[in-house]
Amino acid sequence: MIPRYTRKAMEGIWTLESKYGKWLEVEIAACEAWAEMGEIPQEALNVIREKAGFDAERIDEIEVTVKHDVIAFLTSVSEHVGPEARYIHKGLTSSDILDTALALLMRDAADIIINDIKTLLDILKEQAYRHREIPCMGRSHGIHAEPMTFGLKFALWHEDMKRNLERMKRAKDVISAGKLSGAVGTFSNIPPQIEEMVLSRLGLKPEPVATQVVQRDRHAEYLSTLAIVAACIEKIAVEIRHLQRTEVLEAEEPFAVGQKGSSAMPHKRNPVGSENLSGLARIVRSNSIAALENIPLWHERDISHSSVERIIIPDSTILVDYMLDRLKGIIEGLQVYPERMKANMMRSFGLYNSQRVMLALTEKGLSREDAYSLVQRNAMKSWQEERDFQTLLRQDPEVTKHLSAEELDTLFELSYYLRNVDYIFKRVFENA
Repeated sequence: MIPRYTRKAMEGIWTLESKYGKWLEVEIAACEAWAEMGEIPQEALNVIREKAGFDAERIDEIEVTVKHDVIAFLTSVSEHVGPEARYIHKGLTSSDILDTALALLMRDAADIIINDIKTLLDILKEQAYRHREIPCMGRSHGIHAEPMTFGLKFALWHEDMKRNLERMKRAKDVISAGKLSGAVGTFSNIPPQIEEMVLSRLGLKPEPVATQVVQRDRHAEYLSTLAIVAACIEKIAVEIRHLQRTEVLEAEEPFAVGQKGSSAMPHKRNPVGSENLSGLARIVRSNSIAALENIPLWHERDISHSSVERIIIPDSTILVDYMLDRLKGIIEGLQVYPERMKANMMRSFGLYNSQRVMLALTEKGLSREDAYSLVQRNAMKSWQEERDFQTLLRQDPEVTKHLSAEELDTLFELSYYLRNVDYIFKRVFENA
């Protein structure tokens, strides 16, 4: 059964209360740093720590008049703190708070996605080993190629997700940068020591050179990473959709008791989960393009990025979290049909052995071109007449003068194709 997405952790990061909470965290940390330098009285800091708060509805009310969210926020905080609020936001510009707090929020979101990927990796590994020895047809261009095992599909996806795990860790590191360097990043009204102390408290690194904002290539890298994760999810979803096609039917998404696939056709069992993931991946990818377009700003600073990020960052993190959660349910409950895989392998009349036969003929002294023509001639006849490929080879005197019946039997052994599966598994799982 595909579980309903009920986790609230990611959605909670992007609430107004969470955002304002991070703003306040940065503001208080700055006050603490100023106090350590003797620029804010300890008594005032104590009042700020005790009374600092905000009212989200009041902030909205104030913003209607002032048309500035940070000013509205500071006004609400001042109403809670009283006269000591004059020390809050000392030497700072709005983006010092906005960008530093956003880094904290994006870091928290990255942690959730990193944990999602780790959980999915465990599930993929379990499925890979469960199906490691189940033969199935390997396809290229959608056409029968040579045999593989079904477990190798999960091993492939596991390797994809391992890279995504490292990408997300790098993206988290890249985005974990803040600034408290003033209006154009020159520390005109705030010493660099304040930035160092505040960011150290928050677990962030300083933007080495800032304008009024942290530069948006960091955010673009983060969103691009989410787009890659989403694309890899879609890669899995597309394969499951193909495998569930009636003509293939080697695997199906879980189908719950009471679930219905069509309003018109009661027999339908559609890959709706995978189709959902394919569609959502398009949104995440398109959001990454918007993030890339946020990099060029007038004089390295304007506000054109802000409205975009209020949509694309929450949306993309929430969507990727959801997509990983839904994919986990699909993979865990995937219905696998080994007998159908075996039957599908027979549908190409043994033609997947063509390369082995060609190579065997070259080892007998034929040129590659002659061997290819000889094998292809029989292969095309097999396909067009729907006849067993090995039988046709046995009946072709140009083949049998080089290869005996016993040699042809050996060339058609399935185990030959699967002999290195354990080696691949060791490379993926044991040498990780």
